[in-house]
Amino acid sequence: MYMGGLIVKKRNGDTLTKEEIEFMINGYVKGDIPDYQMAAMLMAIYFVGMNDEETVCLTMSMAHSGDMLDLSAIEGIKVAQHSTGGVGDKTSLVLGPMVASLGVPIAKMSGRGLGHTGGTIDKLESINGFHTSLTTEQFIENVNRVKLAIMGQTADIAPADKKLYALRDVTATVDNMSLIASSIMSKKLAAGADAIVLDVKTGSGAFMKKEKDSRLLAKEMVKIGNSAGRRTVAVISDMDQPLGYAVGNAIEVREVIETLNGRGPADLEELCVTLGTHMLLCAGKAATEADAEKMLKETIQSGAVLKKFAEFVSAQGGDSDCIYHPEKLPQASIVKEVTALETGYIKKILCEEIGVVSLLLGGGRRKKEDEIDLSVGIMLRKKVGDFVNKGDSIATIYGNDPEKFKDAYHRMEVAYFYSKTVVEKKKLIKDIIKE
Repeated sequence: MYMGGLIVKKRNGDTLTKEEIEFMINGYVKGDIPDYQMAAMLMAIYFVGMNDEETVCLTMSMAHSGDMLDLSAIEGIKVAQHSTGGVGDKTSLVLGPMVASLGVPIAKMSGRGLGHTGGTIDKLESINGFHTSLTTEQFIENVNRVKLAIMGQTADIAPADKKLYALRDVTATVDNMSLIASSIMSKKLAAGADAIVLDVKTGSGAFMKKEKDSRLLAKEMVKIGNSAGRRTVAVISDMDQPLGYAVGNAIEVREVIETLNGRGPADLEELCVTLGTHMLLCAGKAATEADAEKMLKETIQSGAVLKKFAEFVSAQGGDSDCIYHPEKLPQASIVKEVTALETGYIKKILCEEIGVVSLLLGGGRRKKEDEIDLSVGIMLRKKVGDFVNKGDSIATIYGNDPEKFKDAYHRMEVAYFYSKTVVEKKKLIKDIIKE
């Protein structure tokens, strides 16, 4: 078996066997297969594609290329949640405490933000003292005790994905459904959960801009998860405008706290209840969707979920007093309202542009090494379908650098589009894929 022959085989449209895919992935991770040969293979896959069996084999080979996290010491069915990312997406911070407060163990590995989408860890680090540098033993102990822990992804989890993704990024082979699905699912499978609930975003602020592509990706990932023996569900949700109203780091944590108090945005709560419902069903904690939904809403009303969030924060070194006094979170020095340029109904918001504004203010990274300003961000006041008069506030910008602020203000103004006629509000949950 040699790599040159496998490249020819795939280029000619033939199917790679499990053994051939394992040989390819193992050889690439060890350094026996050079970048130029793997780049040729990726391009062949990009044009020819992979069937379901090949995609599952690729995913499993990538998952087994490093450590497979053993969560058997954690009591109960472990359910992982993953979002494909978007603007204002603080779902994990709401969902984790909600589900954990009902006794389902959540052992989550998360990343930092890069580009226009924010990272869960960055948002949590807005809380003074909070850290994710846990050993595997601490991680497991926290999940057993608190039912919720979040740690950063280690270099030993799915190293093949890390190498392949870097190569795909510079060889124009990112946009292939099998490669995207295997990249996401290899990390989820290596992280050791028993079941996986996916939030697949679709729209202008998402990685997948078209709903048909989001649906294909969701189906691909569900097939992979189920084939690997993990019960997997995907929820397709709208990302044509930011989720909730807050975009940033500390500002999003404030909105999370409002939501856990039962005063959050309707769209954020709806999405979290939908995802949480399927997490409870996967964990065997509820018999029906109606039962699960009722349990999730009751845990917010009772105050148990806010208490669970504070317990989780404290367990990872954070100042839990911030949860009850969010004014202690980092605050920006410059605050300014952005006003509507026209009278009418808001027809469209350039969702990705809102994420870029947060990035320009200092709330995101262009490169992995960049330091971010946790206090900056945007609070939307109006969203698609809302009526405004010219001069009404449509958003508030929070910043610290006057020069960055000027550019951010102008970009926010022109990110909103208006209509003289009524604009129908879009449905948030597009579909739920189970097989």
